[in-house]
Amino acid sequence: MEASKVIHAIYTDDDVLMSAVKTVKAEKHHIEEIYTPFPVHGLDRAMGLAPTRLAITAFLYGCVGISVATLMMNFIMIEDWPQDIGGKPSFSYLENMPAFVPIMFELTVFFAAHLMVITFYLRSRMWPFKKAENPDPRTTDDHFLMEIAVHNNEESLTNLLKDTGAVEINIVDKDEDAH
Repeated sequence: MEASKVIHAIYTDDDVLMSAVKTVKAEKHHIEEIYTPFPVHGLDRAMGLAPTRLAITAFLYGCVGISVATLMMNFIMIEDWPQDIGGKPSFSYLENMPAFVPIMFELTVFFAAHLMVITFYLRSRMWPFKKAENPDPRTTDDHFLMEIAVHNNEESLTNLLKDTGAVEINIVDKDEDAH
């Protein structure tokens, strides 16, 4: 089946890769995926990917953290077991709020950081014991791989990728490549 074939174009420089992505997108080819050993600034924009909404979730997780901190401190220090610490009576939460600010800050950061890591792993479908989907181990070291679907245009696409500076071009059956 022709639709399951992809071309793997390998590059050795991130600037050449960026230029190649722009050229391939200008020729109206769909790039399935790009594997890089480190984040390449502007690559998501060059590929035409939608902006991430992870920052919104970070804000929401921070709001959950500060809410938990406020409710927790109000219950523990004001309602359940009020104590006179350093001559400051615990009559209301607002009177003692300046002393609670560090705890509120720390729990906001704690919730945002931990829940963002979990969200990132779930969104990326990276869970424990999952096999790697990396088609070429060199992309974890110093190579960049662009994966493009083939639709009866192998020769023209191969020539285009050679012109963009690809050091290696492989046509792979994606069904067999799935580890």
